[in-house]
Amino acid sequence: MKAKHFLFIGLILSMVFSGCSKDDSSINIFSVNDDIALGNQVDQEILSDPQQFPVLDSVQYATAYQHLYRIRNTILASGQLTYGSRFQWKCRIIRNDTTINAFCLPGGNMYFYSGIIKLLNNEAEFAGVMAHEMAHADRRHSTDQLTLVYGIDILLGIVLGQNPSQIAEIAAGLASGLSTLAFSRGNEYEADKYAVRYMYATEYDAASLGDFFEIMGNQPHPPTFLSTHPSPEDRLAKINEEFMAQGGVHGQVFETRYGEFKSSLP
Repeated sequence: MKAKHFLFIGLILSMVFSGCSKDDSSINIFSVNDDIALGNQVDQEILSDPQQFPVLDSVQYATAYQHLYRIRNTILASGQLTYGSRFQWKCRIIRNDTTINAFCLPGGNMYFYSGIIKLLNNEAEFAGVMAHEMAHADRRHSTDQLTLVYGIDILLGIVLGQNPSQIAEIAAGLASGLSTLAFSRGNEYEADKYAVRYMYATEYDAASLGDFFEIMGNQPHPPTFLSTHPSPEDRLAKINEEFMAQGGVHGQVFETRYGEFKSSLP
């Protein structure tokens, strides 16, 4: 019995230290396969609640989804993502023009509110937001934070399918960004940095991610989620710093093409 006890502790410790993120000392007990499995569970929870998450049908709004996946594919083609070919990177649009938000689940599935799509001015700005969300998944920030908030015992149960009630709570937390699952300041800076790197290897103007934060800062009522993140001014400075470190050459913004994307939405 004692041998089994120590074997279990050894297994947990090996999971903890093998799951540490690359750039900091955070603890993550999830494997990459666990990220994917958990993300799929949360994805199904979101899709089962159309009242809270009215997801646009991909057949009825095929043109909008074609634009969305073209942008996604451009970012993936940068070759800069660690899990670019391993995660599914499904994209969905939530019909809510008053919510300025986007989020990415563990394993790469992404959700974009129509409000954030309609607010932005060009495709490069939106690609910057998408690249930022993809960076959160690729750097495994969500499961870093889940490990911190819920602890090893509860998360092991979630991974093993023993805590289904937690999935709804996790879905709401990831979608709102206002709970204890809000990303840390370090997570946000890192996602911005990698988003610039992803975009810089494409045709997009990688500096356009900074334009998003300028737009947010100029809103009469900035989205609440910004209050839990580093200030737009600080992030803009770091984005520009990374942009210059990559070479400082501006790409294209594609205003007309983005206008067609916005016009395809209800």
